[in-house]
Amino acid sequence: MRVLITGGAGFIGSHLTDLMLHHGHTVLAMDNLITGSMENLAHLDGHERFAFIRHDVTEPIHVSGPLDAILHLASLPSPVDYLQMPIQTLKVGSLGVYHALGLARAKGARFLLASTSEVYGDPLVHPQPETYWGNVNPIGPRGVYDESKRFGEALTMAYQRTHDLPTRIARIFNTYGPRMRMQDGRVVPNFVGQALRGEPLTVYDDGSRTRSFCYVSDLVEGLYRLLLSDEVLPVNLGNPREITILELARLVIRLAGSSSEVSLVSPKDTRTEDDPQTRQPDITRARELLRWEPEVALEQGLLRTIAYFQQRAASAG
Repeated sequence: MRVLITGGAGFIGSHLTDLMLHHGHTVLAMDNLITGSMENLAHLDGHERFAFIRHDVTEPIHVSGPLDAILHLASLPSPVDYLQMPIQTLKVGSLGVYHALGLARAKGARFLLASTSEVYGDPLVHPQPETYWGNVNPIGPRGVYDESKRFGEALTMAYQRTHDLPTRIARIFNTYGPRMRMQDGRVVPNFVGQALRGEPLTVYDDGSRTRSFCYVSDLVEGLYRLLLSDEVLPVNLGNPREITILELARLVIRLAGSSSEVSLVSPKDTRTEDDPQTRQPDITRARELLRWEPEVALEQGLLRTIAYFQQRAASAG
């Protein structure tokens, strides 16, 4: 296949690019580099089946030649990013999806939307199945991300029903691994960075909030299988192992061999407003439809992630 990956220089997008190339496909990676980095793609310089296009998908997308698939990963998923750039977040989740869908229709390409578990908001159902409609505050600070993804799903389904476009929707739960940004603002790079610097690991409130963390190689394998499937309804992709944030902090300290301690603090910024209390995917549909489930244990994935950040720190220093 010849495929376009928007957000291709990002954390997940670059790993997905690697996987698609590994399977013999030709990849066009598109990114405006607001949060993505060419460092994530530097190892592909000179690759005969890879090309990079610098473009903002909130503007119309033009790609010469045929396309067999478009995977829309362009997004601002970090709280640091979407709170600093709320309008850009809404635009990439609406206009970006619109332009990518229009290109898919023009090229006769299948389309995959990278949606998110944040469409469930602060869930009243646990674990979260795809049939749950969510509990989202549309006017809260997090709403710019949550609602842009919910709109993207609605637009994708509208194109599928109206134009019979072959679409796929992945609801991605917390994903981690190499190529995350240290200043990403999400919990894994935050904790790893603090542990490596010997600083206290900042845990909000009593640390009882839960998350479920999926290693990036497992996640992109799920995206690939979903793309090749015939399923048009949303599919959860994530690791169903649930862990409290306090437990995660202690685990990172142990695996990093750090002398850091845990610091329980009251949140003082909008990053934690409407922050979900629990997050755990029901992956029954992914198991049945895609024959997929995560294989990398949390401890193993964290060790790889810690090693990546140690290497980055060493090269920077």
